[in-house]
Amino acid sequence: MTTRADAQAILEQLAGPGAVLRDDQWTAIEALVVHRRRALVVQRTGWGKSAVYFISAKLLRAAGHGPTVIVSPLLALMRNQVAAADRAGVHAATINSSNVTDWAEIHDRVRSGDLDVLLVSPERLNNPDFRDQVLPSLAHDAGLVVVDEAHCVSDWGHDFRPDYRRIRTLLADLGADVPVLATTATANDRVVADVAAQLGVGDFGREDQDGGSDTLVLRGGLDRESLRLSVVNAGNPAQRAAWLVAQLDSLPGSGIVYTLTVAQAHDVASLLAEQGHKVAAYTGATEASEREQLESDLLDNRVKALIATSALGMGFDKPDLGFVVHLGAPSSPIAYYQQVGRAGRSTASAEVILLPGREDQEVWRYFASVAFPSESMVRNVIGALETDRPQSTAALEPLVDLNRSRLEMVLKVLDVDGAVRRVKGGWVATGRPWAYDEQRYRTLDEARRREQQAMLDYQSTDGCRMAFLRRQLDDPELGADERCGRCDNCAGSSYSADVDAAVAEDSRQRLMRPGVEISPRKQWPSGLAKLGVDLSGRITDGPAPGRVIGRLTDLGWGARLRTLLEQDDAEVPDDVVQAAVKVLAAWDWQVRPTAVMALDSDTHPLLTSSLARRLAELGRLTDLGVLRYTPERRPVTAANSAYRVAALRGAWESPDPDAISAAGGPVLLVDAMTDTGWTLTMAARVVRSAGAPAVLPFALAATS
Repeated sequence: MTTRADAQAILEQLAGPGAVLRDDQWTAIEALVVHRRRALVVQRTGWGKSAVYFISAKLLRAAGHGPTVIVSPLLALMRNQVAAADRAGVHAATINSSNVTDWAEIHDRVRSGDLDVLLVSPERLNNPDFRDQVLPSLAHDAGLVVVDEAHCVSDWGHDFRPDYRRIRTLLADLGADVPVLATTATANDRVVADVAAQLGVGDFGREDQDGGSDTLVLRGGLDRESLRLSVVNAGNPAQRAAWLVAQLDSLPGSGIVYTLTVAQAHDVASLLAEQGHKVAAYTGATEASEREQLESDLLDNRVKALIATSALGMGFDKPDLGFVVHLGAPSSPIAYYQQVGRAGRSTASAEVILLPGREDQEVWRYFASVAFPSESMVRNVIGALETDRPQSTAALEPLVDLNRSRLEMVLKVLDVDGAVRRVKGGWVATGRPWAYDEQRYRTLDEARRREQQAMLDYQSTDGCRMAFLRRQLDDPELGADERCGRCDNCAGSSYSADVDAAVAEDSRQRLMRPGVEISPRKQWPSGLAKLGVDLSGRITDGPAPGRVIGRLTDLGWGARLRTLLEQDDAEVPDDVVQAAVKVLAAWDWQVRPTAVMALDSDTHPLLTSSLARRLAELGRLTDLGVLRYTPERRPVTAANSAYRVAALRGAWESPDPDAISAAGGPVLLVDAMTDTGWTLTMAARVVRSAGAPAVLPFALAATS
């Protein structure tokens, strides 16, 4: 018979001889191990949720039950959990994108019963080999199934992942006495109810006919006694970056500085590094091996901070993390609480500082704009799969007007809904009826808008900031007039928004250095033949690498460029011309351009043509005028690469070959903005076909 003493002994192996198992942790363990129940644990970061499932896993294994399956969302979380399991003598392994070469061996260990714990990313649940060969034996033999960061299951959670909804398939195949544990630190009442529905485990907390509950709910208070919350309104992006330059060394220990975009993370990391701070950028674009090294550097205090996007979030565990700073506000108080929860787990005090900006809402709107597509687009995907053989994602792209990331999201949702199925070789339609739940998506959009407003309210409230966040999460232990006594509104502000004028100007100058390289497209999108376009393979007649003044998301030039492109079309301003000249002067081209040509524009024809004319005058280049659209050309609205290429083919009139020949060298091709790169690629081919030996793309701005 399992006893609390057994659980206590394993906890000491996990956390050291001084660790003490709390009553609420034992309640969860007893429910899972002794009573074989299902449980939802909603507890603040640092409560010890992982201890509950590792202790339960070892106790169940000792009692002769099968391995524990943990569905876990992030590589950082998996690595930390495998290390924790090893400390307790638990044989654990993980299957994820960074250890592909180990998968076969791990599958064999699962089948032979050599593993106590298998950590699996939600995406693996629908890999055909894993789903058909490994998952059935796991479902049959599992001793416990854990769904970590279970708010990801919910449409209402801040990090919805379609793959998480596949977990209900795994649970449906479990034996009746296999316990299930769902854990999260960020779930309000709405998320709790939806997690129950998505996982198909009944109504959490509902009384059954015997007066009991079919699922145990352990929901604790969400106050974080160590966190000192502050909001500092330091001004524009450059001023906020300068504030960070001035204040970083005064923040306790090492920590995380969150930004809203990848470009901002790199901008801030470069700025701080130039000022002598030990920092590094960490984003979703960072290679897996480099991420692991950066996490290790932060854990061992070899860096003062990682400048990160939300890619460094759930599961990263540094108990003594001294601070979390947000340079820009997340769009949800729930997401904000989850990210600041990284700090102060084992310290008496940790600083949590928000530096909001007016441009934050523009980033929110962008991410909202790439939400689930319209019904007609989704039905196009289903229709394209109604063939006699599987279609890969790459093969589907030229058949539907969706870019790769949105197409993959649609396929995953349709898979979960049963309309399509992933098989070897790609995707197939199942033939099952499918309904577009427009009301659901509309309701979700409305909920996101409310969360965005709540985040603005958090910034402006004169009440307790911790109480505000706890209220957003429906904290059951929050009193009506409770105050934390630590935040800037309760205890007074610890940080001035003022920045030394010299520091602010130096930071502005550094951030406003213009010039970002844009890489040319090197490969034609697959499947163009299906759209009547005879292009395939490598691009051999496209442009050379190009330059832009800045990205729209940059902390330096971003705001200036966004304002410029949002205004009515007009002559190019002098400051923008000067920035363009600096970019051209620093361009390390092999052969200097001898001519300049502007691209025709639906929205900024005067801006673009005047910039080309000014550059021709200042650089003593031949002005080749404007590469005009053909009369029959239609504006390109497609998001998908293949559709864009097809729409851009034949979009421009042929330029004068005699004028290009007379220029005698490369042509600088000027546009207002570049996003996918296909417009500059296709236009460059037209200019090269008229005799230009090379085309050098230049634009005022890149979208990212």
